[in-house]
Amino acid sequence: MKPTKIKGQAWVILGPDVQPVHNIDTDMIYHNAHLAITDVKLMGQYAFGNLKGWEDFPKKARPGDLVVVGKNFGAGSSRQQAVDCFASLGIGAILAESAGAIYYRNAVNSGFPMFLCPDICSGGGVKDGDELEVDFATGKVTNLTSGKAISGGKPFSRVQMDIYQAGSLFAYGKQT
Repeated sequence: MKPTKIKGQAWVILGPDVQPVHNIDTDMIYHNAHLAITDVKLMGQYAFGNLKGWEDFPKKARPGDLVVVGKNFGAGSSRQQAVDCFASLGIGAILAESAGAIYYRNAVNSGFPMFLCPDICSGGGVKDGDELEVDFATGKVTNLTSGKAISGGKPFSRVQMDIYQAGSLFAYGKQT
């Protein structure tokens, strides 16, 4: 059974103006130049390869790290590789103020932890490198570095939790 509470180092995706980057589309996450790659294990090296200032993210990220992003993350196409590249790197979860509907559903269907927390960037409670604890069942996010709780997390729905626990929508379907 997968843990419903995880800890990891935060990567807060900020722009050159040190403000959250909103509307990060799937082409910024995983450029269309790499769509011919079908092996998920190879996709991680291209994560954020088209997001100015974050091209070296795959070399720095470590398994279990948490990606903290602004509003409308994953807007654009239904490109599954934009979810799979983070899974390839072993990213523990993406914590987003909001997400594109198709991106969010792709993450849920693949069993990848996509956690919505409307105040995660704008509330100023998380800095790059902070250690966070995220509870998918309750929606609680705690900044272990500062000791402060971050409000507004949305707990996984029952279906999202079941798919996450099963590993994917396909695996979940085989269980029922």
